[in-house]
Amino acid sequence: MKKLMTVFMFVFFNFIAFAQNQKNEPASKPKIVVGIVVDQMRQEYFYKFQDRYTEGGFKRLMKDGFMMKNAHYNYIPTYTGPGHASVYTGTTPATHGIIANDWYVRSLGRTMYCAEDSTVTAVGGDAENGKISPRNMYSTTISDELRFASNKRSKVVGIAIKDRGASLPAGHLGDAYWFDSNTGNFMTSTYYYDSLPEWVQKFNERKLADKYLSQKWETLFPIDTYKQSIADDNDFEGPFIGQEKTVFPYDLPSLRENNGGYGLISVTPFGNTLTLEMAYAAIEGEKLGKSGETDLLAISFSSPDYIGHRFGPTAVELEDNYLRLDRELEQFFNFLDKEYGKDEYLVFLTADHAVADIVDYMLSENVPAGNFNTRYILTQMRGFSILKYGEGNWISSFTNEQVFLNYDLAKEKGVNIEQMQRELAEFLLKFPGIKEVYTGTDMRRMDYLTGKKSLLQMGYNHKASGDLLLILEPAWLSSSFKGTTHGTGYTYDTHVPIVFMGWNVPQGESSRYATVTDIAPTLSMMLNIRLPNGATGQPILEIVDKK
Repeated sequence: MKKLMTVFMFVFFNFIAFAQNQKNEPASKPKIVVGIVVDQMRQEYFYKFQDRYTEGGFKRLMKDGFMMKNAHYNYIPTYTGPGHASVYTGTTPATHGIIANDWYVRSLGRTMYCAEDSTVTAVGGDAENGKISPRNMYSTTISDELRFASNKRSKVVGIAIKDRGASLPAGHLGDAYWFDSNTGNFMTSTYYYDSLPEWVQKFNERKLADKYLSQKWETLFPIDTYKQSIADDNDFEGPFIGQEKTVFPYDLPSLRENNGGYGLISVTPFGNTLTLEMAYAAIEGEKLGKSGETDLLAISFSSPDYIGHRFGPTAVELEDNYLRLDRELEQFFNFLDKEYGKDEYLVFLTADHAVADIVDYMLSENVPAGNFNTRYILTQMRGFSILKYGEGNWISSFTNEQVFLNYDLAKEKGVNIEQMQRELAEFLLKFPGIKEVYTGTDMRRMDYLTGKKSLLQMGYNHKASGDLLLILEPAWLSSSFKGTTHGTGYTYDTHVPIVFMGWNVPQGESSRYATVTDIAPTLSMMLNIRLPNGATGQPILEIVDKK
């Protein structure tokens, strides 16, 4: 009897141990991947405001996740459209083709928007905001490859206030919804649906934009405690129409009529709130993560960019935005824990670009900086070209620090384009603020491996880019308005967060140089799916090859 009891106890305890091991064994794949892009987030914001972050928002990402502290964009220009495309395709504009938010197209004789599509129409929103699709992006995305890997059983949903922040991450095979500033609703286009899904209609019926715009934007804490920002009342920020100063509180109902109507919500933290509410609705409406296949939810927070442009990275408004976003992320992560289980979903967070300091603020602190007058330079180029090559409009476009020459006129007058590129490049170097100028011919012929010229080449698309590509001096910006912008290859624009958290992600951090084009290949390796077809990035080994 004693021997039998011993055998029984041995079997029993081995069974318990086996069950515990099985319980601790990670799932073979996550229920859902949540991609978060914070529009215009510097890496430093993780640390600059952390004294007042909660334990469950940005701090949780740093504590429980894996952070690449030295992550950068590896091309010029650093704009929203190229940023979202590069994160999800794993490659740069040279390959995926989204070379800017807007760019000049010779064959059309006009500027084209990165997500424009004249073959589709609006669904659930204003007609002018509905001609949107990802067709101008030439590479597949990680979201496309996830759909292909499951024979399209996996669901993909992209959500943002900006249409490009929703449509490009959702890829060619996913669904995308963006905010319509004319109606206050989330909408889509006929690229995706002929009518809005019922869950989106129900969400729009809640009229949340009206709710959020019926209040004041006041600081979350007493304003004198915002020690990481300059004085609220200053001369560097861009006031709303109807106001002379940029000071708290902001009475949104009184500002709404003259400041974009529903679009005003974009320039407040409540744009983040609205975006997350739509994300919750998508999870419930599409039953994301419930089918047995890995789904993907791409969320882009557009409001930090609108706030950052108007007020700059040293503003109380920006600090307040991140303190509020931190608390909303905490609630969101807690929701994901409850909905899926703490280790059964995968999150990554990054940004589509960072931002430069306001030029006038830098000058006030005796830091070299400058405003680059694009209109003046264009006038000078046109004058030089007429004197050198004869009458005519030799410059077709000057946008995104790129010059497009008039090929038809050059052919008519027998002017060699390559020679014209070189001569104009030499001419432009005479002007203050211009550090370097490269020709389109050089971009095609040379193989640049280092420096800003290498970043230019990674952003240069043979079919779409210009004849001259300018690099401005550090802290010089092409802007003639209060506030600031981005787009350069300097670290203030390229240095962004990359952090993974959740399913199969080790805890830790690395200061090794990494790029945003490494995100999609990392996901491919983790999910055991095909790389996006244009991917040039490399998987983050610290995450995928953990011991």
